[in-house]
Amino acid sequence: MKRLFIALVIIGIVGYGLFEARKLIEGPVITIDMPKNGSATSTTGVIIAGEAENISFLSINDKPSHTDEQGHFSELLSLPPGVTVLTVAATDRFGRRAVKSVSINVLNYCPNA
Repeated sequence: MKRLFIALVIIGIVGYGLFEARKLIEGPVITIDMPKNGSATSTTGVIIAGEAENISFLSINDKPSHTDEQGHFSELLSLPPGVTVLTVAATDRFGRRAVKSVSINVLNYCPNA
């Protein structure tokens, strides 16, 4: 009975340790909230925003970016007319990398003179 109790305590401690380490084990996670993939806009100024977890470095279109304390990021980008792919990449402190991309179409409307 005593051995069973000790085994259960050890299993409980190991299980709790794995539960707490799950963020380190899963690596970086990126979520892009806006713009939506495949969306279109007529303005060249586009905000890309989302959330990144478990990261030590973040880049948007290969330019360094940052997050706030909760992991939210937001950048205003000036895009040329046409289809553009926006890429967010993150690296954790162990060198693991995650990449997410969205495609957006910037429409070029010319007013009639």
